[in-house]
Amino acid sequence: MDGIHDLGGRQGFGPVRYTPHAPAFHAPWEKRVNALYALAVRLGIFNMDEYRHAIERMEPRHYLSASYYERTLTSLATLCIEKGLVTREDLERRAEGAFPLALPAAAGRSNVAGRQRLAVGDRVRVLVEHVPGHVRMPAYIRGKSGVVVGVSPAYPFPDAHAHGVPAEDEPTYDVRFSSAELWPNAADAAFVHVGVFESYLERLS
Repeated sequence: MDGIHDLGGRQGFGPVRYTPHAPAFHAPWEKRVNALYALAVRLGIFNMDEYRHAIERMEPRHYLSASYYERTLTSLATLCIEKGLVTREDLERRAEGAFPLALPAAAGRSNVAGRQRLAVGDRVRVLVEHVPGHVRMPAYIRGKSGVVVGVSPAYPFPDAHAHGVPAEDEPTYDVRFSSAELWPNAADAAFVHVGVFESYLERLS
């Protein structure tokens, strides 16, 4: 899905800010939220693709202003309501105020018809697609060409897994792109490797 979360490869946001040796948690509530989310996944209440998609569905202004664990809390609360474990009214009563949630989910999709098994050394192009539901293809590689340099074991197809849609598991391909292919005249010479699901690729002759 196209959304504010897909910032990879975008320009205009300035340098990446980071703090060396920063603690993983900055407040006790962050530890509790992280533990609850991990427990929910372990218990099968929702899966990782559902979790990611609920974050992607956050209202853009909320997403940009939220901390990492606030996004986790929003996803957790949204999915617990959608799964019928709690109600929004109960959460807002306990919070003593409004509880922002993610926006409704779009429909998912199954595997792309006619997808091809690929091998190391194949030249490939990423399909130009705009998917309304969950997708694990970063926008900056759409339509770009590269070379397969590795193959992973098959894994649940995220476009379907986030929505309860039946699908076959797919491998991801480690595709090597040149920086000049991704950002013409705007990047130093380098290679960028991206794990790309089979349904997102086509072999170049």
